[in-house]
Amino acid sequence: MRAVVQRVLKGSVTAEGEVVGSIGHGICVLLGISRDDDHTDSDYVIRKLLTLKLFSDDPEKRWMKSVKEGDLEILVVSQFTLCHTFKGTKPDFHLSMSGDLSKPFFEEFVARLKKEYRAGKVQTGKFGCHMSIDICADGPVTLVIDSPAKKDAGDKK
Repeated sequence: MRAVVQRVLKGSVTAEGEVVGSIGHGICVLLGISRDDDHTDSDYVIRKLLTLKLFSDDPEKRWMKSVKEGDLEILVVSQFTLCHTFKGTKPDFHLSMSGDLSKPFFEEFVARLKKEYRAGKVQTGKFGCHMSIDICADGPVTLVIDSPAKKDAGDKK
């Protein structure tokens, strides 16, 4: 699982001509779900999203508060293209979880994030649609969270 996290002053997602998610100050998360992801990956990414020290009330003391500590908002957008490889100059997405599996996985991820934080503070895009994402970056601050690679049982020596 890969999450690209941007600190934002505000953000919104439009799909099919309609704003489907909108937040004020907080983070925008582009979430890529790979075909091998499971609940341990979700647990790791959710914990990081809620505890990363990206904010401060004091400009002299940066990196003091998390989204949770600042009572800020989260905009989560599914983005399968984050789990890509290249075949020459063309992107290949065979590492992404298939749409029929990733939609319920994404929905469960969001439900768990809302449960761990506050449902009213978490917004999303519209899964499987072409979306327009409008953010006002703060900083800018952009970080990438990759869930820990799984150890293949065959790798043990």
